[in-house]
Amino acid sequence: MNQVSDAELQAIVQKVLARNLEKTPQASTIAVRSVPAGVKSVAIGADHGGFSMKESLITDLKGWGYQVTDCGTFNQEACDYPDFALAVATKVSTGEAWRGIMIDGAGIGSCMVANKVPGVRAAMSYDLSSAMNSREHNDANLLTLGAGMIGLNLAKQIAKTWLETDFGGGRHAKRVDKIIAVERKFLKG
Repeated sequence: MNQVSDAELQAIVQKVLARNLEKTPQASTIAVRSVPAGVKSVAIGADHGGFSMKESLITDLKGWGYQVTDCGTFNQEACDYPDFALAVATKVSTGEAWRGIMIDGAGIGSCMVANKVPGVRAAMSYDLSSAMNSREHNDANLLTLGAGMIGLNLAKQIAKTWLETDFGGGRHAKRVDKIIAVERKFLKG
C-alpha cells in the first residue's frame, strides 16, 4: 500500500480547506482528480478483520452500478486499520471518491481515523436506522462497519441503504455547517 507522506497530507489538508472550509476559497495549485459528474465512485478499504466482508461488498457495489476503488488490504494478513482508513478518507476528502466505506473489526477505530481527515464526516453504522440517520441528518460521506459486530447480510443492507439515502438538508444543513465550523476552527494554525 502507498503511504501518504507528511508533505502530501499537508497538501491535501490545504486543498480541502481551500475548497470546503474557507469563506473565500483561493485558487489552488494542488491537482485533485475529481469524480466526473454523474459517476458515483466508492472507495472501500478494510483491515484483515474486514477483508472478507470488503471483498463481498465490492461485488455488490459493482452490481449496484458504482465505480469501486479498492484501497486494500488485499489479504487476511494482520495489518493496521489506520492505514486503510486514511487511504479511504483521503479519496473522499480529495474528491476522488463520492463516498467511502471502511471495514475493521468493530468499525470504531476506523471511524476515529477517518474523522481526522478534513472534509470527512465518517459514521459507524450497525443497523439500517443509524445508516439512514447518518446520511439524512449528518451528510456522512464515509461509512464504517464492524465485521466482528454485524453479519455480511446486514452489512450489505446497511451499505445499500446508506448509499441510497440522500442528505435531508433543511434544519440539518445548519448543523452540518456547525460541524464544518468546528473543523475549521481547529485546523487553523
